[in-house]
Amino acid sequence: MMNRPPIDELAQKTDNNKYKLSILMAKRAKELEKRHIENDPNYENKKCIAAAADEIYEGKVIPSDHQ
Repeated sequence: MMNRPPIDELAQKTDNNKYKLSILMAKRAKELEKRHIENDPNYENKKCIAAAADEIYEGKVIPSDHQ
């Protein structure tokens, strides 16, 4: 179970649309996995889905309709 960042706060990044959030997280996690981000020191011991959630929470990744 994911505790940080909180799902409700993450959902705010996608206008409280949890479906949109899940798609955004899945797409970003897939990108990270393709780039072998788990070998990057910034993401040490983190799964790609957790890294994607952090990036969304920090505003580094936003839904395309928010650009």
